Amino acid sequence: MQITHFGHSCVLVETGSRRVLIDPGNFSTSWHGLRDLDAILVTHQHPDHADPLALPGLVAANPGALVAVERTVPDFVALPDDVRRLGPGETIDLGPVRVNTIGGTHAVIHADYPRIGNVGLVLRSEGEPSVLHPGDCLDAVADGIDVALVPAFGPWAATRETIEFCRAAKAAQGFLIHDGLLNERGYDLIVKHVTTLTPMRLADVRDTRPWRP
Repeated sequence: MQITHFGHSCVLVETGSRRVLIDPGNFSTSWHGLRDLDAILVTHQHPDHADPLALPGLVAANPGALVAVERTVPDFVALPDDVRRLGPGETIDLGPVRVNTIGGTHAVIHADYPRIGNVGLVLRSEGEPSVLHPGDCLDAVADGIDVALVPAFGPWAATRETIEFCRAAKAAQGFLIHDGLLNERGYDLIVKHVTTLTPMRLADVRDTRPWRP
C-alpha cells in the first residue's frame, strides 16, 4: 500500500491493485490531471472536499472509475446521473478493496448552522493496513484501524477533540489532513499534542510523495 496526500483532505490510496481518490476539494490542486483511477469517493458536500469546478472534469477524465459520494454532494456538484449516493453503514466493493461507510453527520460548526451529512470511509484490503478517512467528523471510528488520517484543524474542531479521535481510533500510525488552514506553527503544534498525548505515530506527508505505512 501507498498513500499520497495531495493537500488538505485529498488523498490517493493505492492498494490491492486499486487506485482510490478521496475528497478532491478546492483547497488543493495537486490532484488535477490524475488518470487511471478506480474510484473517486467524497465524504461530504463542502467544496474543500468536493471541488464544484474541477471535480466534474476529473470524473470525465476517469470514465472507468466508480464515483461514490455522500448523498447530498450531487446537489452541489454536477456529477453523472449514475453516481452512487452514500449514507452510513454501506459497503463499496472494489474487488480486492472493500470500503465501509461510517458516521453519517458532519461535526458541529455552530448550533445556528444545520448539520449536514458526512460519511467516514474505512478501506480494507487483505494483507494490507486498514485506513480510516473520517471526512469532517471526529466522533465515528471503526474497529481494527491501522492508519488514521487525522483532521488537524477546522472551524468545527478543537485540539481536545482531535486528541480523543486519535485515542478512539487506536491506530498505530497516521498523518494529518484538513490542514489547509494551518501555518507551519499550527501544524507543528497539533503534531506535538497528538504525539505527546496518544501512542499514534504521525508521518509528515506534505511533500505529496507517496508514503508507505
